[in-house]
Amino acid sequence: MNKRTTKDYIFLALKGMAMGAADVVPGVSGGTIAFISGIYEELLQSISNINIDLLKTLQKEGFGKAWKQLNGNFLLALFSGIFVSILSLAKGISWLLDNHPILLWSFFFGLVLASVIYIAKQVTKWNIISIVLLLLGTILAYYITTLDPLVSENSSLGFMFLAGAIAICAMILPGISGSFILVLLGAYKPILNAINNRNLLTITAVGLGAIVGLLSFSKILKWLFANHKNYTLVALTGFIIGSLNKIWPWKEVLTYRTNSHGEQVPFKELSISPLSFEGDPQLLPATILAIVGFSLILLLEKLATK
Repeated sequence: MNKRTTKDYIFLALKGMAMGAADVVPGVSGGTIAFISGIYEELLQSISNINIDLLKTLQKEGFGKAWKQLNGNFLLALFSGIFVSILSLAKGISWLLDNHPILLWSFFFGLVLASVIYIAKQVTKWNIISIVLLLLGTILAYYITTLDPLVSENSSLGFMFLAGAIAICAMILPGISGSFILVLLGAYKPILNAINNRNLLTITAVGLGAIVGLLSFSKILKWLFANHKNYTLVALTGFIIGSLNKIWPWKEVLTYRTNSHGEQVPFKELSISPLSFEGDPQLLPATILAIVGFSLILLLEKLATK
């Protein structure tokens, strides 16, 4: 790996911010952003470096050597960007979801649609197994997007630990949204409340779960990329195709639920044609934003190639 400059680390932090912004939206995966920005495999490798060998290096050769073995500068720049993004953009993205959902989802739909093409282009060989994996990945991800979120919300520390572990696995897996998994588990609101109320006990439980999930799942993904890269890319392409249902901009609300503020909010939704949408489908601005999102991925691909 070439030695990185300050400019490189600034770009890494910006990629981290894009990942953080994606992870805040229940339906978009930060792992997808990591993949299309060309840092996915290095991220898996760096996370996998957190092991017993690293502790031995720290003990025998000191912090400097261990930091280098960890690829610490890379992780620090990336996770700083993710952290800053989640703290600064969460409220803005929540506001857009409430006030301009069609426009926000259209942008992300274009982004994710282009990433399907981008990841599929990385596949070097197609055969019957590839096609089966593509279909299985698509069906599984689509099925996940159609599941009903749990109405009851569990905020016990054990459950928060488990939710953190499951959600972080989804966050680094392109196509499956960690935030959406939290919504399905009924853990999204308790975790947001814990962050807003600075409930350190709950935040610690979620954080520990996330660390355990990240360290174990990243090793599995790293092994898959090292030994079955083509099939892994095919399955990931399927995951992302299936997840498109969740971020389709035009929805018909089938059922509502009452939130903690006594407000009626959508509970179960169905993807429909913009022509069948009740109200203003905002077709022109939505199409423009989808094209912008799509073009952004093509631009990232060109920059990565250069």
